[in-house]
Amino acid sequence: MLTCKEQVARSSDFLDGQLTFRERLLVRHHLMFCPNCRRFIRQMRLLQATLRIMPQAPVQDVDALAERLAAERRKDQ
Repeated sequence: MLTCKEQVARSSDFLDGQLTFRERLLVRHHLMFCPNCRRFIRQMRLLQATLRIMPQAPVQDVDALAERLAAERRKDQ
């Protein structure tokens, strides 16, 4: 059985369908017995769904924005 740490490390690949059959079985087996990891997977699925529906607003003039933020940070120090 996987440890929680191993489960978390495989979570993204599990949700993206990138694990082998054996790895998926190991993950599912762990999830059957670990409520904390089941909660973590549910939260990750919710996050993925939220990110999918968010608008993709184009960032205009990234360099100017970065410079402005850096100047603000220098000013606050």
